[in-house]
Amino acid sequence: MGIPYIPTLGYAGSDVIKGRDDFAIAPDPFSPGEKNVVAKAINPDVALFHGTKGDRQGNVLVSNEGEALIIAQASRRVIVTVEEIVEEVSREDTSGAFIPAIHVNAVVHAPFGAHPTACPGYYETNEGQISEYVEASTSDEAFSEYLHTYVFEAEDHEGYLRLMGLSARQEVEERVG
Repeated sequence: MGIPYIPTLGYAGSDVIKGRDDFAIAPDPFSPGEKNVVAKAINPDVALFHGTKGDRQGNVLVSNEGEALIIAQASRRVIVTVEEIVEEVSREDTSGAFIPAIHVNAVVHAPFGAHPTACPGYYETNEGQISEYVEASTSDEAFSEYLHTYVFEAEDHEGYLRLMGLSARQEVEERVG
């Protein structure tokens, strides 16, 4: 959105903002004597997230859960990986939240791009892989080994899919067949 701050009425009168430098009390420009809580805007340099569909114009559909549109509007650059590239992503498609091309810098075809987490309508969470990740995160040595196996050794996205026993072709065949 490119704004420096935004009013946040939900924090008015609470102690949530005490001791924080990203909130302030400011006069209401429309009601003299009234005060507003304002929050400092977060403007990431780059936002990267996964969606279900994208088109060549840059329009994308993402999960209805979350705040991807707000993140896209706030970020200087936005890259969206998607399960499939389609001819046209429609604002009327109810299978996800529409983000118009004006907020997207790049759309990348990456089937299973949310793996090992789920992509609703495409695949479920790989609970075994999530458990392995959680277990590995208990020590620096185990996590380094996990990263070596699943990130650094997987030369690219296709390599990761092969390692997981998945393929982009398999995903398309399962959805079509």
